[in-house]
Amino acid sequence: MEPEETVPIIDFSLLTSHDPHQRSKTITQLGNACLNWGFFMVINHGVAETLRDEMVRETESFFDLRGEEKKQYAGKKLFDPIRCGTSFNANVDKTLLWRDYLKIHVHPHFNAPAKPSGFSKVLQEYCEKTREMANELLRGISESLGLEERYINEKLGVESSESHQLFVANMYPPCPQPELAMGLPPHSDHGLLTILMQNGIQGLQVMHKGKWVLINPLPNSFLVNTGDHMEILTNGKYKSVLHRAVVNNKATRISIGTAHGPPLDTLVSPAKELVADDAGQTYLGITYRNYLELQQSKSLSGKSCLDRLRFSM
Repeated sequence: MEPEETVPIIDFSLLTSHDPHQRSKTITQLGNACLNWGFFMVINHGVAETLRDEMVRETESFFDLRGEEKKQYAGKKLFDPIRCGTSFNANVDKTLLWRDYLKIHVHPHFNAPAKPSGFSKVLQEYCEKTREMANELLRGISESLGLEERYINEKLGVESSESHQLFVANMYPPCPQPELAMGLPPHSDHGLLTILMQNGIQGLQVMHKGKWVLINPLPNSFLVNTGDHMEILTNGKYKSVLHRAVVNNKATRISIGTAHGPPLDTLVSPAKELVADDAGQTYLGITYRNYLELQQSKSLSGKSCLDRLRFSM
């Protein structure tokens, strides 16, 4: 693997600045990050470090609950409000991955486990903050594409009361033989953006220029990657990024992500403004719900779901 490479850094305070020059410059940087990496760090985002720390602690406390206390959430259905387990898709995965997970549908309907007792309050505030951040980033991304500031949010209803947000926490315990195991195999995410933080233990790798790059986040930063629905919407200009999680034999790694998308029954297709007349539409349209169902019906493997929507050239 290549030495660690610096990923793009977006200063969120400049994106929201009243200085048009600073904001324009940051939008250009954001567009370049989406175009060249599909991945970037966000600093000066305004989310309190205490809230981030509380979210990590509450997540650790959930994973520390006794098995019988978590058993009620061991469902396998995609739209169960809360699910926890040890694999991406227990129905089709051939091998179990070296991780435990917790998945919660937090918007449009907020859900939270009853235990730990402080989890629900922290989760609700954390998800509201990341939703606000995602909406602001999407405004900047719209402008970077030469579209109106609110194009993505209005076309897909991302800021509506029915928009979809999924909270996903992964816990990767120390693995005796990390070279023989995988936390998560290479995959891309559904949705427009995923906003991620972790507990200070490295393990996230991103595919860049055909090589895996180990990500070393700046303190108190968020990691953001573009999802499959960003690739569909932009007709392939801003591609979703392949990433994976590797494990180690020394320390437990916690990662916490929120996936941001449109209402479940929204049809996502390439924006006509981004479809060149000579090239045509690259992807079929699909509702967000149907895409999630398609993804769940397959084992986690690269961008196989997105490839099924691609027109043959």
